[in-house]
Amino acid sequence: MSIIKKSFLIVIISIMTVVILILAFCSPITKFLIQKYDENYLGRKITLDWAYTNPFTGYVRLNNVKVYEKNSDSVFFSARYLSLNFSLTKLFSQTYEISEMNVDHPIGYIIQDKKELNFSDIIRRFAPDTTILIKKKPVHFNLLNFQVTQGEFHYLENVTPVNYFIKEVNYKSSGIRWDTDTTAAEFSFLAGIGTGEIHGNYTINIKTNDYRLAFDAHQFDLTIIEQYMKALSNYGTFSASLEASINATGNLDDEENLNAKGFIEVNKFHFGKSKTEDYASFENLKLSIIQLSPKGHKYLFDSISISHPYFKYERYDILDNLETMFGKQGGNITTVQADPERFNLILEIARYVKILARNFLQSDYSINNLAVTNARLKFNDYSISEKFSATLSPLTILADSINNQRDRVYFKLNTGIIPYGDINVSLSISPKDSADFDMNYHFTKMAASMFNPYTISYTSFPLDRGTIELNGIWHVNNGNIHSENHLLIIDPRLTKRLRNKDNEWLPVPLIMAFVRERGNVIDYEIPISGNLKNPKFHLHDVILDLLENIFVKPSTTPYRLQVKNTEKQIEKSLTLKWEMRQHEVTHKQEIFIERMAEFLDKNQEASIQVTPMTYSDKEKEYILFYEAKKKYYLAMNDLKKGNFSESDSEKVNKMSVKDSLFVDYLNKQINDSMVFTIQEKCTRLVNPSLLKSSLNTLLSERESTFMNYFKEKNVDKRVRLLSAKNEIPYNGFSYYKIEYKGTIPDYLMKAYQQMVEFNENEPRSKFQKERKESKTKL
Repeated sequence: MSIIKKSFLIVIISIMTVVILILAFCSPITKFLIQKYDENYLGRKITLDWAYTNPFTGYVRLNNVKVYEKNSDSVFFSARYLSLNFSLTKLFSQTYEISEMNVDHPIGYIIQDKKELNFSDIIRRFAPDTTILIKKKPVHFNLLNFQVTQGEFHYLENVTPVNYFIKEVNYKSSGIRWDTDTTAAEFSFLAGIGTGEIHGNYTINIKTNDYRLAFDAHQFDLTIIEQYMKALSNYGTFSASLEASINATGNLDDEENLNAKGFIEVNKFHFGKSKTEDYASFENLKLSIIQLSPKGHKYLFDSISISHPYFKYERYDILDNLETMFGKQGGNITTVQADPERFNLILEIARYVKILARNFLQSDYSINNLAVTNARLKFNDYSISEKFSATLSPLTILADSINNQRDRVYFKLNTGIIPYGDINVSLSISPKDSADFDMNYHFTKMAASMFNPYTISYTSFPLDRGTIELNGIWHVNNGNIHSENHLLIIDPRLTKRLRNKDNEWLPVPLIMAFVRERGNVIDYEIPISGNLKNPKFHLHDVILDLLENIFVKPSTTPYRLQVKNTEKQIEKSLTLKWEMRQHEVTHKQEIFIERMAEFLDKNQEASIQVTPMTYSDKEKEYILFYEAKKKYYLAMNDLKKGNFSESDSEKVNKMSVKDSLFVDYLNKQINDSMVFTIQEKCTRLVNPSLLKSSLNTLLSERESTFMNYFKEKNVDKRVRLLSAKNEIPYNGFSYYKIEYKGTIPDYLMKAYQQMVEFNENEPRSKFQKERKESKTKL
């Protein structure tokens, strides 16, 4: 027995010794083999701090493992540790099973250069050789309980280029077995750039590519889109964040095979020239989805809303703000689209949205609530001699129950026009045919003077009076138009011609004599028929009015002159208009000011209150142009400021700001490709303090000129000059608003009474209401 015990003890000790030796040497051998044969098998250099291998349990752990790029010292993949549990018993059934795999704090880099990825060599290395036909007993592989903890993954694309990453990536999957079709996983990660997180889960059938996905995004920064935008644009910035909760099923091979519900919300959207200058923006865009199924022809939304959207469109001498950004006619976008080796996330999103939406009108669709609130649409035109600007704000579009099952869908649009005007549009449209609709529109209270930049550029004549109204009714059935449109311009009036090389010339006073009717209005009915592709404008009312004005209007000339003189009597007693950069009064203005001074001299209890209404933006623009042209003129003629004469000043005044030599001078002085307008170039050239002081001097000289007439009569104490108000005047010019306190001049009262009589009788009585509304603006 002692021999048996001794032998058994020796065996046990031997086995234990072998186990200890295996455990002691297996781990360093594992590390040695990995680092020795890494490039032979993987084609990459691999390093690690230490390895632990237990061949009896199948457990392997590699600490601080690093895999390098091919033929490089740059790290391709690293992890704090990588652990695997192999199921040893399954090896006997030709099944390789990793029952558990954990990757802790991995950091990985995906680098793309056109279609080539930085791990393409690994894929090619392990791809099966399809040219060799060898019958082998099938080997099965299972990967179960795969988990990634606190990972960080970088994506770099060299062509665009793109450099983006996500962090704190957590991934947990039940894994996949060789004899099952589906795999499921949970995931979460944070944005590497900016803020926000995404978490969710999915199930996918790896044979059919059917999937089920649910994810939530919270304040996820979409900065990555800005990097793709740079490939499409010459300049610009982008920012936005995503809030979403989506549940979807579909198939990876069929883009239209999607069935989704939930909501998508984009917040703080900005797209523009710089971080501080928007071309487009909105506060919040939300889509609340009941069911979205393009293949099932279901587009059911609870609501679509957008709040505080903003869009700015600008025209320059060459191109506009969108073409300067994306190339002429979107040339940059076309170039990227034409390159099959370039991937662009923005274009892919646009392509996918187009695919999802292409069956919309032929499907079952509904939008319970559609709302655009507090929108602001801005248009600036710098292509003419002076800047034109108009803004629709606040613009609101509302619609309820947009549904393809209804006979009609109703929309309402309301907005103000800055500086003056309102727009109201009501639209009912067939949800089955966009060429079947009824529309009523009203443009009201628009100041004719707001279009002076165009009238000056193309005719040389600005307007200082006039209210525009336009309304109409459209009935369109199957694309065929029946439309009545009414244009009304109340009391249009031209001021004196501006002589400048920028401006073309038309005999507008003569034209006005033909188009303006006896009641000092332009009033035309313009029916439209035909179809949407080829509308026909019927101008018989215009022609008849022109003929009437030619043959009938001359007989009413005394009446019209009487009305005109009375209007001027009232206007010049209540306002003193200043032309741009004017500080001396005209002879006619002098007569009226002297008349006011005489009135105060004769009526000791009377006084007047004067409020300067200053069109500062336009005054500054005229001063800016003058000072910039003056600087150019001095440089070109080698003159000093002290030698600058009145004759020189007149030449500078008449010089065009679009003069090619002047523009070349500005470009050389500024030398900045991101400055697109003459206004901004001149601003860079002219000292801001000079601009400010010139405006202050101009306003001071006007005040002095005006008050001198009252000082001569010693009545200046009864003229109260208030602080100036900065606004866009209805008449398009700076002016002094004059209010009488106490006694009102008899001539003014008489003129008032005369105008009341004129307005109450034909032909002016027809437009009394419109005149009263326009008067409130003055």
